[in-house]
Amino acid sequence: MHEFAEFKGYEAAFPEDEFKQRQNRARAAIGLAGYEALIVTIPENIYWLTGRQTAGYFAFQALIMPVEGELTMLVRQLELAGSIANTWIDDIVAYQDGEDPASALAQLLQERGIARPAIELAGWFLSPMLAQRIAAQTGVEAMPDGSAILPPLRVVKSPAELAAIRLAASYAQKGLIAGISACRAGTDENAIAAAMLDAATKAGSEVMAMEPLVSSGRRSGLPHMTWRRRRLEDGDPVFLELAGSHARYHAALMRTVWIGEPAVEARRMMDCSLMALDTALREIRPGIPCSVPHEAAQRVIDAAGYTAAFRKRIGYSMGIAFAPDWGEGGILSLFSGVERIIEPGMVFHLPATLRSYGVWTVGASETVIVTENGTELLSDLPRDLIVR
Repeated sequence: MHEFAEFKGYEAAFPEDEFKQRQNRARAAIGLAGYEALIVTIPENIYWLTGRQTAGYFAFQALIMPVEGELTMLVRQLELAGSIANTWIDDIVAYQDGEDPASALAQLLQERGIARPAIELAGWFLSPMLAQRIAAQTGVEAMPDGSAILPPLRVVKSPAELAAIRLAASYAQKGLIAGISACRAGTDENAIAAAMLDAATKAGSEVMAMEPLVSSGRRSGLPHMTWRRRRLEDGDPVFLELAGSHARYHAALMRTVWIGEPAVEARRMMDCSLMALDTALREIRPGIPCSVPHEAAQRVIDAAGYTAAFRKRIGYSMGIAFAPDWGEGGILSLFSGVERIIEPGMVFHLPATLRSYGVWTVGASETVIVTENGTELLSDLPRDLIVR
């Protein structure tokens, strides 16, 4: 047993049984896909299955998930103690700095008698070159891609996951309230960002998978801009968005502030975005396709003549997140053509934004849990344009 055996599970995010249930579902899905094991490389999937989390996930890590038998995790030597503390896994193997992790993984597969695994190739943290080396070390031209096996299992959350998301939402709201309060002529974007981060962190938030978005003036009309020392002036729009994080589960929230009197057209656009958001929220309920809320919101936007100011999905799944993204939008979206049926326990963030590009962005968002009859809103913060 490892020298750090006494650390086992003391930093685990959930009880062992929570992970056992997830692992059993994963084994069934891997077997149904026709593989004897899956090499899990996507950090969110590793975390979902084991609770493994670290700021050092930039270094290669892999979880060997067999249909039958024990799990094996491969991590960098420096990460060994943390991996034991994070998880309830007994079989954790470390490779040394300077050692090729592809060779270490191939050796583990051979020792454990796994000859036909699939591997997750779609994550951000497995380079094509490393994937090629892994295949070569295992004696195949290419391993089959198993990236699509686990993500669908994550979109319906357990009670423990939903509890974490509710807490994350409470942190986000406190952060956003602080950011709104900091908005005034003469202050700068950095002070607003600092207020948001300070309040959310003091409320309980852990590290967020993406930084808060804070942009003012014409910068607010550019997507995904964030603080850059700009000083606020009378007449400025201010765009604020952040996510809170609890046990790596995220909930996001966005609001719009105006310093002084809003432009008439901005007010019209804000009214439209709020109507689109309300319309989409009313359409979210079990049994309908994920396309329906988006298409309902799109009709509102199109009727108001703001089609060109939108051109995006109305929402996306929320849950586990590691940088660089706080959402699960790569797993499931509320968008045209997405026919996955909405189920209780799904969680969505709906950012209803309209842009005059390079001039302003207006809108609001909500994170919601799907219930048996509709949605549970995770914020009670007023959505309307906030005039400061």
